[in-house]
This record gives sequence, C-alpha cells and structure tokens, in this order.
Amino acid sequence: MLILNPRAVRGAYPTGLAAIMNIARAHECRRWLSQWPRIARGATPLRDLPDAAQRLGVARLAVKDESVRSPLASFKVLGAPIALVREIARRHADFEPAAILTGRYADRLGRYTVITATDGNHGRALAAAARDAGCPCVIVLHAHVSEERERAIAALGARIVRIAGDYDESVREAARLATAYDWQVISDTSYEGYETIPRDVMQGYGTIAEEVVEATAGRGGEVGAFTHVFLQGGVGGLAAGVASWFWEWQGAHRPFFVVVEPVQADCLLQSAIQGRAARATGSVDSVMAGLACGETSPLAWRFLEPCVDAFMTIDDDRAVDAMRMLARGSERDVPIVAGESGAAGLAGLAVLCSDPALPAQVGLARSSRVLVVNTEGATAPGVYEALMGERPEAVVQRREAWSAAR
Repeated sequence: MLILNPRAVRGAYPTGLAAIMNIARAHECRRWLSQWPRIARGATPLRDLPDAAQRLGVARLAVKDESVRSPLASFKVLGAPIALVREIARRHADFEPAAILTGRYADRLGRYTVITATDGNHGRALAAAARDAGCPCVIVLHAHVSEERERAIAALGARIVRIAGDYDESVREAARLATAYDWQVISDTSYEGYETIPRDVMQGYGTIAEEVVEATAGRGGEVGAFTHVFLQGGVGGLAAGVASWFWEWQGAHRPFFVVVEPVQADCLLQSAIQGRAARATGSVDSVMAGLACGETSPLAWRFLEPCVDAFMTIDDDRAVDAMRMLARGSERDVPIVAGESGAAGLAGLAVLCSDPALPAQVGLARSSRVLVVNTEGATAPGVYEALMGERPEAVVQRREAWSAAR
C-alpha cells in the first residue's frame, strides 16, 4: 500500500524542530563515537549499483552500507551508544564524553544499570556500549525475538528478561522494571514523559546523512546528489534522524522521502492516515524483525509528519527478494550482505517500479537518483541462511572477488 502525505511541506527546516535535533549536535555525536573501538573510524561505503538502477528504470541507485560500520553489523551502533554517552555525561559533568565508551570511568559506573526493550539490534548495541563503559545492562526481549539474537546480546554481558508479549509490551515492561529498581531506560522510542533519550538516539543516526553529503560533495541549501531517499520505518527513529538532517541541510531542495515498513507493522502509514502517532493494524510479526513495531514514536512523528512525502508497506517476500538482489550483485554491482530489515528500502523501490502506475505518484522517473540505506547485515546468520539458501560468508567472498577484479 502507498499513500502520499498531504501534510509534507517544503521550505526551511523549522526552528522548533532544530531546537530538538540539528546538524551541529549530530556532528558532535559522530565525533564522540569516533573514539569507540567497536566502530570503524571512516565512513561506511556509498555503493553505486548501476545495473540495478537500469533494471528499475532510474538514473542512479546508491546503497549506504551500514552492515560494515561495526562487527555488530547494524546502524544501531550510532544510536543507543551515543544516547548512553549523553545520559552519563548529563549525570557526570566531569566526564569527557568521548572517553566514556573507552572504559575510562568504569570504576564509577558499576552501580548505574541501564535497560531497554529490543527486537535485537538496538539491544545488542546498548549491551556492547554498556559493557565498554562499565555499567550493568538489562535487555527485555519479546516473544518474537529469535534465540539466535538473544544469544548474541547475552554474549555481550547483558542480563536477559523474556516476556510473552510483543515489542510494545516489552517497551512497557522495561519502563516498569526501571521504575521498580531505579534503572535507566535507554530506549529508541518515545512515550509520555520520555523524550530526551530517544531524541539522542535519533540524533546519532544523522551521521549517515552527513557521510552521504561528504561522499557526494553536497553543498547546503542546494539540490543534492539524490532526488529520492527510501528509509525504513519501525517506530520512526531512523527516518526522523536521517530525513531531518537532509531537510536542515537542503531546505526546500530536500529529497523526496519515502518510508517503508512491513504490511503487518504499519504504524507509520496509519499515523499518516490518521494525522497523529498511531498503532499498527496488523499482527506486528514480520521477517523484518527490526521493523516489527506496533506503535509510532510520538517524538519521531513530529519530524516525519511534515517531511516524509510518502509512506508504503511491503510484504515479507519482497524484502527477501531485495536481499537476494543485493547478494547476487552483477557485472557492475558489488554483492552486498543485507539483513531482512536492511533490504526494506530497496524492496520498497522495487515494488513501486514494478507497477507502471506507481512511479509517477512519487515522482520517480528515468532521471531520478535514489538513495537507500542497508541498515543491517546478517545480524542473525541462521535466519539469513534459512531465507537465502547460503551463508553470509559466501556473499562476502563474492564481494571480495568482485572488488579484486576491478
């Protein structure tokens, strides 16, 4: 399903939103995280796929590949860790923020327990950051989180709490436990009375947009390298963090933003229909585990409502098709390991381009230049192999062979 957002506007980035998230603070996040040993010092690749672009009927298709930013293989390393850093820095004015994740202050953080709910990647990123900072970490997992993802989080030293409900119920359980035991919630979704930390999480994702602009020599206030940007949904944090950065940078010349989410976890599309942060109408159980969220983050919606031009939903099978398209590569397209949620943006583009009536609705044409973000690699290798019929290492080998032949 595709709907156009009648409330999307073009113009200067509103000062009210800039007071909450802005480029300067996003750059500060990037600078502080650059000292964390778990992430790469340089930018992640912006990979052009000319053969895929030709098949889809656009002038350019580029993939910002977040699967290689960290061994954790997810863009979430830009969110939860910086939110933890900022929250600790607010409590300890004498701490140097860039040094918190190096363990310099571990002896003073042993009684500071953090907790969050997760579908997998956010919790894993927080567990890694908490271990390196020196503070205990508790992760609440819902019924649909695989045992493979649970083991990956537990391996980072986090205590696991399992519940029988869905993601939104795990968010409420994390909040309840935090209140009961005086722990600190580090969540990527906002709710009443809780916005500062989700803001910090979203702000960290601005690094993705900043690196894209650097890679394409973009200039502020002008038309950029891309006419369209397809972003994953979930609770809305990634889309808000990336879209707000581009909006502030380019103003009225910002790209056309399309948000993609699973058909059974359509909380953002429902928000666009209802004109307020809303709940999903489906079962919220999707192979795109990182996007299986039932409730829109109200804070994220404050950014998405005025700047996302279209919202759409896709079936799980289309996400898997996009994973295969990226993994195959071609003569001119480098093979890419993309997880189930990581391929969602490309899947959305492919769905639109497969229907002759849809591209014109979002302004897609042969001259369009499209950016998608591969938000994760094979964060659950067993799931990846079951879906793809091959292990992620096989795709990495093809990528290396492709690169060596160039």
